[in-house]
Amino acid sequence: MVRPGVNGTTVPPKKLTIKPLKTKPQLPSDFEATAWGKLKEAVTAIHAKRPVSYSFEELYKLVEDMCLHKMAGQLYSNLQQECDAHISSQLAQLAADQTMDPVLALEKIAACWKDHCQQMLTIRSTFLYLDRTYVISTSGTRSLFEMGLQLYGQHLQEHPEVERRAVVGLLQQIEAERRGDTVDRVLLGHVLRSLTSLGFYQTAFQTPFLQQTTEFYATEGLQLMATSDVPDYLKHAERRLTEEYERCQNYLDVSTRKPLISVVEEQLLSKHMAAMLEKGFDSMMADMRVPDLARLYNLCGRIHALEPLRAAFRAYIKKAGLALIMDEEKDKEMVRLLLEMKVGLDTVMDEAFAKDERFGHALKDAFEHFVNQRANRPAELVAKFMDNELRSGKDKKSDDMLEQTLDKALMLFRYISGKDVFEAFYKKDLAKRLLLGKSSSTDAEKTMITKLKAECGSQFTNKLEGMFKDVDLSRDIMTSFRTSTSVKSKCPPGLEMSAHILTSGYWPSYPVLDAKLPAELTQYQTVFKDFYLSKHSGRRLVWHNSLGTCVVKAYFPKGTKELSVSLFQTIVLALFNDAPTQSFQEIREATGIEDAELRRTLQSLACGKIRVLVKEPKGREVDDGDQFHFNADFSERLYRIKINAIQMKETVDENKKTNDQVLQDRQYQIDAAIVRVMKTRKSLSHKLLVSELLTQLKFPMKQSDLKKRIESLIDREYLERDRANPAVYNYLA
Repeated sequence: MVRPGVNGTTVPPKKLTIKPLKTKPQLPSDFEATAWGKLKEAVTAIHAKRPVSYSFEELYKLVEDMCLHKMAGQLYSNLQQECDAHISSQLAQLAADQTMDPVLALEKIAACWKDHCQQMLTIRSTFLYLDRTYVISTSGTRSLFEMGLQLYGQHLQEHPEVERRAVVGLLQQIEAERRGDTVDRVLLGHVLRSLTSLGFYQTAFQTPFLQQTTEFYATEGLQLMATSDVPDYLKHAERRLTEEYERCQNYLDVSTRKPLISVVEEQLLSKHMAAMLEKGFDSMMADMRVPDLARLYNLCGRIHALEPLRAAFRAYIKKAGLALIMDEEKDKEMVRLLLEMKVGLDTVMDEAFAKDERFGHALKDAFEHFVNQRANRPAELVAKFMDNELRSGKDKKSDDMLEQTLDKALMLFRYISGKDVFEAFYKKDLAKRLLLGKSSSTDAEKTMITKLKAECGSQFTNKLEGMFKDVDLSRDIMTSFRTSTSVKSKCPPGLEMSAHILTSGYWPSYPVLDAKLPAELTQYQTVFKDFYLSKHSGRRLVWHNSLGTCVVKAYFPKGTKELSVSLFQTIVLALFNDAPTQSFQEIREATGIEDAELRRTLQSLACGKIRVLVKEPKGREVDDGDQFHFNADFSERLYRIKINAIQMKETVDENKKTNDQVLQDRQYQIDAAIVRVMKTRKSLSHKLLVSELLTQLKFPMKQSDLKKRIESLIDREYLERDRANPAVYNYLA
């Protein structure tokens, strides 16, 4: 850059040159003493809580000048001595104070600490240049605030009574708060933070504090366990844990939380958990106290005690279930009570035990245990419960409700080991529902079979599916029979007949009960038999009259009715067309019905709620000398009246026959399993053979039963005992 001169000439720019001072500035000889005097006066005023005579700018400048002129070391030493003397004086006064009130003592200790911190912060701001230059550049030198902490800690150690008084006051206040008193948490926080800042918190306070906490809760736990019930104790323990957690957040150091909570858990929970489970768990389960059980589950989770809780859960289910399943008086309501029990347990699982899979396995194991303690009866009751639900009646449920109920019953079926018993009774009841037209829903029936097939496989439901096929085929055959022109001319007029053709392998075996049918029915059966055999040669038809049903029109003086009755009831009622009074002996000779079945039939007609016959003498039982009269006074509001419920009722003989058939089938299965195992292994000890059979066979059995079947096979020369060792069996090819 140039600048213009005279007559257009240019003048070069001038250069700026900075020359050093010829002489360095000299500090007064008494500068250090004068400067420190002013600074000391300021420090003394700060300690005395008086106004400082000099401005902080002037004091800051003095500190800076001393540091720049290599006086920082001496300045730091002088300041340290001044602070040391003041702290020593303050703690000596605290030590000499004989205040007995713990709160007042804590207030004085907290005030002394608060003054010290504020004073050190003020001093640091005044000596900031020293703190930022000398302290940083000199190794082993503490910052001004840390120097103050060090001095405070040293003098506190010289006066242990101050520390002891602080700790005793803190412990007293915390215990008072635990007992329900109101304390100054802010004050406690100040004192505890002072101990933390000085590094005394762990040794001086936390150790005795945890010891005191252990003693406090050990005593409280014993007292409460002796005087409180378990739900109240759990609430108290939960509340105590919350209080201690809040105490850590409010004024205790964060490092105390974990050991403190562990102490409370150990003294209130771990030491008494076994006693709590023994004393109160069963009653909580019996009363379905879900919130209390949820609290117990959460507290057990805290102390890793879920396994004892799960064991108690399993034991309770076994005990309660066994008491229910073994009570024969409750058989009629057994399945309903079991389902209610399962619903309650599921609620506990979902809402109290957080759907914990381990508890779900315990529930399953316990149910399987007690349900199978009573031989075959539970399987029979579940089958009958399903029969009652699937049977048509006045309490018919909606499709959705029916499916939900059947799903619950199916859940019980899964726990049953004797599924062959269930199959036998379910098949027997299904047969009656199909043959007597008592099924509430064909769709529900087929859906149930589909579910059973999914549970147990196609072999389990093969016969059940065959029964439905027979019903469908029978419907087609009857349609062909009714539309056949050659048949119509042979059938007696005024009657209609429908027959079910049953494959003997699919259906339960029924006894053939002879009876003298009216001529019209005999003619109808003959016509149908000829028609069927003309289309299906090589087959044999056997009529099961005990399963037949009829709808007959009855003319009473008070009105005409349609009666839905069994075939045997029809035969009996037809006799009263000829004579209004019949004796038991006359009825037996005229009908040819087996004695026990005839008595049941007459009971249903003359001794039930609907009496189309009158018995003399009156009574529930039918005796040989009884007389029966046509009930001329019969009157009912309904036009069609069902009296054939007797066919749906299970007789003692039917029940026994079904159970005997199951036992017989099991013997066949055991024999087949023994032969199958021995054919493969050739030679096997008794113990190993029994173990193998228990694994293969899916129904409950006793070892004595297995031994009987083995002996039977030995007698029939399928097996032989080893000559060298009688406990070993050999297979005979």
